[in-house]
Amino acid sequence: MTASLRARRLLAAAASAGVLAGGSVLGASATASATPTPSAVASVVADDRDHRHDQWDRHERCNWVNGHWAKKWVKGHSEWKWHQGTWHKGYWDHHGKWHDGWWEKGHWKQHWVPGHYVGHWVPGHWNCHHKW
Repeated sequence: MTASLRARRLLAAAASAGVLAGGSVLGASATASATPTPSAVASVVADDRDHRHDQWDRHERCNWVNGHWAKKWVKGHSEWKWHQGTWHKGYWDHHGKWHDGWWEKGHWKQHWVPGHYVGHWVPGHWNCHHKW
């Protein structure tokens, strides 16, 4: 009985190998018929090379912009401003008595600043906007 069991296993292994080999041959023929022409493949490869998004290849796609001063519009807003104290002169009162001069304390006061341009520094950077 062991001989017949071995024979059945051997036949099953050979049959499955044949089926697998036949399936791969059929699969290869199916993909071969579905492949595009060589000219279409070349155009797809060239197009892929032009539009790759590789961050390490900046010299082809990006350019370096040096640092520069730029103007930025700031809309109108209110802000706090420090007003210095003022000096009050000494004076003679109507009784003939002298009163010494004195400094008034400074104080913060809010005032309106209209919209205006402000110059600010833009540091150097890679500019890739036009290449994507």
